[in-house]
Amino acid sequence: MTKPQARIFSIVSRVLVSAICCVGIWSSWKLARADYLFNQRTEDSIRAAIQLEPDAWRYYMVLSQIDSAHEEQLLMRSLQLNSYNAAANIELGLYAESGGDYVRAEKLLVEAFAIDRTFVTRWALANFYLRRGNEPAFWQWARSAASMPSDRMGALFELCWRESPDPDKISAAILSDNPGLIHQYIDFLLTKNQLTAAASAAHRLIPLGNPVIDTPVLLTTVNRLVAAKEGPAAAGLWRELISARWVQGDLAVVNNPRFDRDPLPVDFDWFLPANDGVNSETGSAGLVADFNGSEPESWVIASQSIVLSPGPHTLQYSYRTSQIAPGTGLRWQIVAAGTDSSLANSADLASDTLRNDSMTFTVPQDAPLLRLLLTYQRTLGTTRISGRLVVQSVQVQ
Repeated sequence: MTKPQARIFSIVSRVLVSAICCVGIWSSWKLARADYLFNQRTEDSIRAAIQLEPDAWRYYMVLSQIDSAHEEQLLMRSLQLNSYNAAANIELGLYAESGGDYVRAEKLLVEAFAIDRTFVTRWALANFYLRRGNEPAFWQWARSAASMPSDRMGALFELCWRESPDPDKISAAILSDNPGLIHQYIDFLLTKNQLTAAASAAHRLIPLGNPVIDTPVLLTTVNRLVAAKEGPAAAGLWRELISARWVQGDLAVVNNPRFDRDPLPVDFDWFLPANDGVNSETGSAGLVADFNGSEPESWVIASQSIVLSPGPHTLQYSYRTSQIAPGTGLRWQIVAAGTDSSLANSADLASDTLRNDSMTFTVPQDAPLLRLLLTYQRTLGTTRISGRLVVQSVQVQ
């Protein structure tokens, strides 16, 4: 190659490189500008984005949600640009259904499933058959949707509830041994206040689930059962949690009798209400409650739900006090759950040395769920207490 030819080749090469760079810069700017306009999410801005990028299928999808007059054409265009766009098939199916063309709607939804076999397409088909009143097809696709991992199972359970508000039927139709599915089903049942069914699902979850992930929802189930005065069902689930070693607890009554474990967030463990005038703590020494003289005249220091069989029982407890006079209002109480009806009250607690004491009480036939309370009620003629109470243990025989 002669020098003039080499010079010409060099110039042409630089021109071509510059042209390619300009095209690249223009393409990058156009893409960035189109994306910016698309993200404005207005009809005019999306149409402007389409002018810059006419092959961007997702632009047509979003525009179809804004421009209802041209919804079908926009969805069809999006599907032409991306034949694997299952969302467009679903939307076109819904459009056809709204126009009464149920055959075409079903065909489009089935095509969407053929493209994308995830939860969304199965859920869309279950929805469609529910609206069409096709119960066998609904349960088929509901069961299919339930087999897919998803955090949207609540929506599926709502569909099933619309078809049949029978938790046992739903459980038999779509529930599997997937612990995540069972967990979400328990959450759903709690929102519907279906506590018996939630307890049944909870028993099913324990052999399959993960204590770290699933214990909170099961403790919530126990608490909801207690609040509904379903004592035996609550106690049964609580005992199973202990037996499976999901929680550290005691099968005997009272749970955590020496107060040497941090209380769990469950009604079958100790609840220590906070107050500026009373500082209560559990630990190796037992329950230590310090009163500074500014506590309320009536206060529950500690409480726990218990379930007992009908008949006579004895509450045994050991304690000591410091700077608390006799007859000032510290005592144990047994009350029927959800009421202020006291079945028994201990003698006032006051002893400078460790004291073992007890009280007897009878559980009636209609009150298996009780509340064990350690209370302070200022006795008339006395000042509010200022001192310390230490309870080393408490149990029911």
